[in-house]
Amino acid sequence: MREETVVVSTEIAATPSTVYQLLTDFSRWAQFIAETRPPAVAPEAAHRGATFRAWNRNGPLIWRTTSRVVVADPGRCFAFKVTLFGRPMAVWRYDITATPHGCRVTESTRDQRARVLRTLTPLTTGVWDRQARNRRNMETTLVRLRALAEGGAFRTGACADGS
Repeated sequence: MREETVVVSTEIAATPSTVYQLLTDFSRWAQFIAETRPPAVAPEAAHRGATFRAWNRNGPLIWRTTSRVVVADPGRCFAFKVTLFGRPMAVWRYDITATPHGCRVTESTRDQRARVLRTLTPLTTGVWDRQARNRRNMETTLVRLRALAEGGAFRTGACADGS
């Protein structure tokens, strides 16, 4: 199995804790995540081992995935593994690094589909070039995330780390 990785980063003028809270608040995903709709079944809190189901859409085509949180490090990293019918599809990761003016968010995805799924999923999703599609969606997601985090529409209280 050949794993392909796509990585996109942006600077955000907001605290790492604010960005992390946005990323882990599944009810807000519709405001910034490009391809995935808010999880149909989501945990109350994003913690390691938590699972959630989400809908993905490409035009009229819709499919549901199941994900398991593999990293939940507040203010630093949020990552989850995506499966479809129990088969590995991808690992999505958001790394957050404090900067003098806020933070840098790096979104990455590693395609874990087996060869047969790489052949079949374009037929069910309509996405023929998954890497290019992911890059475009990630760029859109980070632009929206930055606007939401910097826009002041999302407010958070002080966290234990003081941010």
